[in-house]
Amino acid sequence: MIPELGHFALILALAVALVQGILPLLGASRGDIRLMDLGRTAALTQALLVFVAFGALTQAYVTSDFSVVNVVANSHSAKPLLYKISGVWGNHEGSMLLWALILALFGAAVAVFGAGLPDTLRARVLAIQALIGVGFLAFLLFTSNPFERVSPAPLDGNGLNPLLQDPGLAFHPPLLYLGYVGFSVTYAFAIAALLEGRVDAAWARWVRPWTLAAWCFLTLGIALGSWWAYYILGWGGFWFWDPVENASLMPWLAGTALLHSAIVVEKRDSLKSWTVLLAILAFSLSLLGTFLVRSGVLTSVHAFAQDPARGMFILAFLLLVTGGGLALYAWRAPRLTPGGMFQPVSREGALILNNLLLCTLAATVLLGTLYPLFLDLLTGNKVSVGPPFFNATFVPICAPLFAALCVGPYLGWKRAEIWPALLKLRVAFIAAVVAAIVAATAIDGRATLAALAFGFGVWLIVGSLGEFAQRLARTGYRMPPRAALGMTIAHAAMGVVVLGAVGTGAWNSELMQTMKPGDRAQFHGFDVKLERMESLQGPNYIAERATLAVSVGGKSYTVLQPERRLFAVQRRQVAETAIHTNLLRDLYATLGEGEAANGWVIRLYYNPLAPWIWLGAALCALGGFVSLSDRRLRVGAPQGGKRARTRPIAHPAE
Repeated sequence: MIPELGHFALILALAVALVQGILPLLGASRGDIRLMDLGRTAALTQALLVFVAFGALTQAYVTSDFSVVNVVANSHSAKPLLYKISGVWGNHEGSMLLWALILALFGAAVAVFGAGLPDTLRARVLAIQALIGVGFLAFLLFTSNPFERVSPAPLDGNGLNPLLQDPGLAFHPPLLYLGYVGFSVTYAFAIAALLEGRVDAAWARWVRPWTLAAWCFLTLGIALGSWWAYYILGWGGFWFWDPVENASLMPWLAGTALLHSAIVVEKRDSLKSWTVLLAILAFSLSLLGTFLVRSGVLTSVHAFAQDPARGMFILAFLLLVTGGGLALYAWRAPRLTPGGMFQPVSREGALILNNLLLCTLAATVLLGTLYPLFLDLLTGNKVSVGPPFFNATFVPICAPLFAALCVGPYLGWKRAEIWPALLKLRVAFIAAVVAAIVAATAIDGRATLAALAFGFGVWLIVGSLGEFAQRLARTGYRMPPRAALGMTIAHAAMGVVVLGAVGTGAWNSELMQTMKPGDRAQFHGFDVKLERMESLQGPNYIAERATLAVSVGGKSYTVLQPERRLFAVQRRQVAETAIHTNLLRDLYATLGEGEAANGWVIRLYYNPLAPWIWLGAALCALGGFVSLSDRRLRVGAPQGGKRARTRPIAHPAE
């Protein structure tokens, strides 16, 4: 009965979304306040209905209701409770229901927190959000029904993919979707602004909090996914340029550009058309990621489904959303007022350079991701575009981006001089040069590019902190606005990520050795002894565990216990790595195939500064949340009256 209730709630949600998508738009065009206010009520109702549907599916998983096909395919009665719950979104149908829920909740948030918006703008934003929701709810009901029944019900299910039975993957999809779907709000604001012909400082102040929130969640989602790949897949790396990894990186890059571009609109009333375009592209790239994961056009450990029929539905929806948005942009954007003027050497100029480089990075990732697909489609030839391509193209573009990242905040608005700004950065420059020299001579003289990248990381940290110190000095050491503090934290955190990536990628060490109990291995100053092998019984798996005693100079240092787990239901083995960290490096061990007669394959990795990658990402998101807590962003733009109106631009025929 409860699954039917969830299914019925989805049907009602689709009906409400249709009402929300049509009537408020009609009210905004006619100036009918009753129809415009209907959008708020419909948004809250839709969110409640989708929440009921999601709760019904969760209940089916928690109680192991194997009369539901989705539960049979992705759950098992012996699975721990955490993974029963995370199994709700650990599959195609459930993940799309989670997407629809987050989309509805964002719409409800606009309805609740958008009281300061002009009535027509709020009505149009809520309507556009609803029309996006119509697409996803229709996708669920007509192609991916999560409540489909099976009769007779089997005694047990097939279980969740063992790779997903991990705390990191339990929370990774919700965070990622909060980022993806969050950009739907900025898309809705962009389309609403084009319909009204209004893009100004007030509009930018309304858009920035939603952009910042989506960006923060997407940052955390990408970082958590990278961390999962690092410690679960057992290959010792953190980023492999997998197509699905790239699919999450592209909207992050576009969203970062949008965030900076919106600042120019708010502060200087410039870059209006460009900011609207970025808002459209950021969400379009989020939808592209959804298509790649669920279309069956690529093979990835992250992919949910291999169903071309579903992929065609998403592709059609992607073309409708992206094509419709770009067509409206081409028609209406030329009518937007150009805004204030500024010199190339200015903070606006630095932000434009920042935008161009970020968009170039996104285009590079897009090309490397889609090129093999198009080549296969056109010629049938299969090629692989992996780390060599991206390391040769993506990384060099980052150098001018990081250089500009520190210089920009030292420049004044509208007009500035470059030399005074560089003088203020002399301490950062000296620190970067010293760091690069030390990295090249004391660590590895052969890795010149790595040493330069290490210097850029130090440049980002010292330059960002130096700008904040000078800001404090100018204000008499009074705490500056939280938005400025958040910017400093985020920019410096990027430097921490760079240092971690350089240390792990360029200066790591690896040893693979077949060992029997009692054997020893010398690795990077550590003495590693395989003490014993043992078998374990887990809640829904059996495992082999190796106990590695690590000592330094004859003194016990730590014990590592990597495992190989066999999930009987899925008949699949998963590595469980063992990692000892001291925040400056990771000592990383995995257990491979083996037997008592010939020994077991043990892999050891020494990854310098690896923890800094995820520490930096967490600090980056923290900087975003600190900025989001700035009252100037939370209250939005002040309105002249309770019922503020927005006058649309005139059509040529009017």
